[in-house]
Amino acid sequence: MKINSFSLKFLAIVFLTCCNAFAQEFIKHKVVKGETITQISQKYRVTPFDIYSLNPKAEAGIKENDILNIPSKGNIYNNTPAAQTPINAAKNPATHTAKAKETLFSIARIYNVSVGDLRDANPILNEGLKIGQIIKIPGGSNTVAMAPKDESATGNNSITSNGSKPTVHIVVAHETKFGVSKKYGMTVAELERQNPGIINGLPVGYRLSINGGAADSIPAAEKPKPVVTEITSIPIDEAQVIRTVRKEGFANYEVKPKETMYSLTQMFDITEAELVRLNPNLKDGVQVGMILKVPGRGSFVPSSKSGFVNLAKSVTKQKRTLVMLLPFNADKIQGDTLKSLSARLKKDAFLNMTLDFYSGAKMAIDSAKTLGINFDVKIYDSQESKSSSDVENIVRNKNLKAADAIIGPFYQQYAEKVAELLAENNVPVISPLSKEDGKGFPNLYQAMPTSDYSKKAIFDHMIAKNGNVIIVADPKRAANRDFITRNYPEVRFVTLTENGGLIPDNLRAMFVKDKMNYVVLDSEKTGMILGTTNVLLNEMANHQMQLAIIEPNETLDFEEISMKRLTILKLLYPSQTRENNTPEATIFENAYKRENKIFPSQYAVRGFDITFDTILRMAQEKGFAASANEDVTEQVESKFKYAQKDTEGFINKGVYILQYEENLSVKEAN
Repeated sequence: MKINSFSLKFLAIVFLTCCNAFAQEFIKHKVVKGETITQISQKYRVTPFDIYSLNPKAEAGIKENDILNIPSKGNIYNNTPAAQTPINAAKNPATHTAKAKETLFSIARIYNVSVGDLRDANPILNEGLKIGQIIKIPGGSNTVAMAPKDESATGNNSITSNGSKPTVHIVVAHETKFGVSKKYGMTVAELERQNPGIINGLPVGYRLSINGGAADSIPAAEKPKPVVTEITSIPIDEAQVIRTVRKEGFANYEVKPKETMYSLTQMFDITEAELVRLNPNLKDGVQVGMILKVPGRGSFVPSSKSGFVNLAKSVTKQKRTLVMLLPFNADKIQGDTLKSLSARLKKDAFLNMTLDFYSGAKMAIDSAKTLGINFDVKIYDSQESKSSSDVENIVRNKNLKAADAIIGPFYQQYAEKVAELLAENNVPVISPLSKEDGKGFPNLYQAMPTSDYSKKAIFDHMIAKNGNVIIVADPKRAANRDFITRNYPEVRFVTLTENGGLIPDNLRAMFVKDKMNYVVLDSEKTGMILGTTNVLLNEMANHQMQLAIIEPNETLDFEEISMKRLTILKLLYPSQTRENNTPEATIFENAYKRENKIFPSQYAVRGFDITFDTILRMAQEKGFAASANEDVTEQVESKFKYAQKDTEGFINKGVYILQYEENLSVKEAN
């Protein structure tokens, strides 16, 4: 079945929805010489995203005398062009609170200081800039200039409790409260508290007031903000390491093949005019091997790390075929009007997940084509539900025996059926989203680590560190207790009261002096969480302590559990995804937003990662199966480390062990 008619309908809906979202009153702004989008957004108290939403062409750069549409609800500092009113460093405030999408370069421009001065005054910035981070401003004083008022959706004109000004976020199609809250590092409850008007829903076009860096907000234990690497213009290649030289707040950058003026401006968050001003030789065009002066200091992190194989360097010229079985369920919506289909999209979570995954996969396919990989893609509607699918009919009638790899179906039971039907032909079938530990087939590859393997990964990490592992477990969580005692009999459980309550002295008695004491908290009871963390905080002066969980714990997202205590105790947890702050990641995120009018969801990122990794493996001379058996890869958000299961088949053991840091960031544990 062809997807073309469905795709046209979907694109039409996205277009209409986006038109409604952006059909708001706006005012005109004429760009003055040297002005940037960041400066303009600050002048009118809107975000750069607001401006790009109304002016898509601005993402390719702005120049003098360009006319921009600015949302009229943003307040104006004054009527003087921003480029003519630089802030006097002597009158700068003492600190600045980092907001979403800000960079060191944009902050330096606000206060008329250099990036190097900012780094010298804030050594912690060498680890990266985080939302809510308090930054010292060189030459600043404690006298803070009067802040302009900021209209929010609720009419609140105040400054946030930490002295920063609220960020305005306009809701676009398919965004959720969960997605928005995680994007700004806060809980859904905190987002609703700041914006009471969204308690009963999140309408498209709603202007949210985001008071970033709230002290009681908690990053998600399962998934930090997703970020992915864009390879349409900058291929992931270990050899293509960004080489920099420390030089007064700027760095030297060597231009790589296929890079353009546009990709460079996006990578370094700089306009074309600014880049040319720093590098006059760019007036004659971008050339491979040019050494450019760009914002930055120190070394940029390359997109490939040691221990991972870069498959992009060894693709074959032989043509390959990728098949995707995706549950569009188009038959169910063929008779829908645009209005009814739009209504379906608002409530059909499974369809939205499918479309998000497909949007990420499409970018991966385009990126692989840009790299010159020779392959065809065939996409079929698997028409999946919990009770039925069309996969057997597709396998019989579409000659899938000749495929080099198949991604899908989504439901594990149907992925197993496809693998069973094609086992004799050794066609690799990749189950993209299921965490079930189902039936094994020699050609079935589960791209998501199972829940049990994630638990094993964190226990193996703690034991490899020679840690003293202590379990504080709710008696009702018998399945986890059985898992732990069966696989790790050496770890110890804290004895509780008859009613399942914590006895602090019993916990203290299990600490040892000469080891890291990993206390695994396996409970969703607020009282037990508070009691356990209180004991750990009180004993930190006497022992090495780290708190850990082995699976997502929703109670940690409630306001009763302060994020401060979790960051002090460096909460340790397993995750299928990592935080990626590379310049390439920002480029992909922006490219995805341009293409889809929204930032990528976790399923869009997953679609990109799995599809791109699969294409690279099947494009090897040795084929997908041999590559999966030999090569460990890391794409943009996920790690792929396929290994033989106890039964037949393969599972991805690519689990990250992450921990909270006191600066509110999340990083990989050493």
